[in-house]
Amino acid sequence: MVNCSNMLGSDSHAKLDMRIIVRFAAFTRVLSLFLQAVLNAAIPDHIADAFSPPRAEDPLLLDYGVELLLGGLGHWDAEHFLFIAERGYLYEHNFAFFPLFPLVIRSVAATLLWPLSSFLTVRGRLLLAVASVNSTLFVLSTVALYGLSRVVLQDRKLALVSGLLYCLTPANVFMLAGYSETLFAALTFGGLWLLESGFMFGACLLLGLATGARANGLVNAGFLLYLPLQQSLAQARVLSKGSTWHRRYRHYTFLALRFLLTSLLCITVVVLPFCLFQFYGYYTFCTPSVTQEQVSPVLLKLAKEKGYKVPDETAPIPSWCLKPIPVLYSYIQDVYWDVGFLRYFQLKQIPNFLLALPIATLSVTASYIYIRANPRFCLRLGLGQSGIKEKEGKPRTDFYNSKVFVYIAHCSVLLVFGTFCMHVQVLTRFLASSSPVIYWISSHFLLSSEPLLRENKKFSYGQRLDNFKQGFAHFLLMYINNPVTQLLIHWRTCSSSTRCILGYFISYWLIGLALHCNFLPWT
Repeated sequence: MVNCSNMLGSDSHAKLDMRIIVRFAAFTRVLSLFLQAVLNAAIPDHIADAFSPPRAEDPLLLDYGVELLLGGLGHWDAEHFLFIAERGYLYEHNFAFFPLFPLVIRSVAATLLWPLSSFLTVRGRLLLAVASVNSTLFVLSTVALYGLSRVVLQDRKLALVSGLLYCLTPANVFMLAGYSETLFAALTFGGLWLLESGFMFGACLLLGLATGARANGLVNAGFLLYLPLQQSLAQARVLSKGSTWHRRYRHYTFLALRFLLTSLLCITVVVLPFCLFQFYGYYTFCTPSVTQEQVSPVLLKLAKEKGYKVPDETAPIPSWCLKPIPVLYSYIQDVYWDVGFLRYFQLKQIPNFLLALPIATLSVTASYIYIRANPRFCLRLGLGQSGIKEKEGKPRTDFYNSKVFVYIAHCSVLLVFGTFCMHVQVLTRFLASSSPVIYWISSHFLLSSEPLLRENKKFSYGQRLDNFKQGFAHFLLMYINNPVTQLLIHWRTCSSSTRCILGYFISYWLIGLALHCNFLPWT
């Protein structure tokens, strides 16, 4: 069993920071749920051409209330996840959505929420599961991001502010609604934290589960190649000093075999969920054992109206089944969502490129300033004999830390792929749930430009507030008193870069709730 306190050490500051972050994360979840309910009730739903399957059951006693309070969490792609959780993978295009998140919310609805089955339909319990599961996972992902930041950056202030900014993520609505981003973020950040802390096989397990949540979890395999390779090369350099040739040869052979076997095993664990899911899709549609008569008439009617495909052993085999490597996920992205290289580069998509511009700018800026700080180290792909050092010769312990290189590379790969091969507006939640660099570079700019954050005495947050009377005000301040909220309070004295960063985070945090929860287009 991995203990968070062991991974962070016995630093009392770490425990205090963790308490601050957990409280703020919990506060932002409660506030987000409240605001989405208010905004969903106040703004009429837009009539969107989105997936909208018929309800499987007549409403029960509490369904109207749950739909009123949490209905905004089930719009757009969340309808797919809820449908899969309730009815399984029926339509061909459902296979664009990976199974782990529907499995989690269905399990919660069928176990913890089962006592409510007399008052709530399955959909009502699934909406409750979405709210509770994603809120819990968000808090866990915040803790994981903070732990990863402490290990990688070796800078308490930068790690704390990064965790707090994550609580105000521009992808907030997707971390709240019935999407898999929060589950993916928790598994990815948690897996990377374990990997950086030396828990290799625990990291493989979490990163493998992340692939079961989202396809871009496959990219995490790069960490399982790079970090063990870096460690093996460092050990090889140590062994090369003062050893005989025969002894060095044995050690080098051992290190090479250990690296190859460990990496092969871990990468297999990460790739396996994707392969198994594609095999399930192939088995369902290329070797079907059902006919259309076995499908619910209501769902079959929807399929005929919308052109959805269902498994049918009497129908011709789908064209993608005949390809040398039949990958259903790629086929769906191509045919149903028109995803492909440069396909989104159209004049009518300029507004969507503008929506993605802020997070793309942060990513590009992070890569640029990191490479500029030490170009030779980056040209060696971070595998050189020494990392980036300060003038005194000590290793850097901030954003320019040598450990950050692989995360810069990972973020850059996601940015390039998302810009040229995806619907570009998705870039915001794509990067915000996958890469810690977005929060590290934002925190780096805040700490660089704000004296309020650089002063050590200003980092004594989360302690008992004796100046305030016990009551609601004290309770509220205990949850929101932190460096980032202090910047918001002192907004007029903040630098322009701080205003831009915080303005971006908070505006997307709020606008996303208002638009997405009312079936209006968002990122």
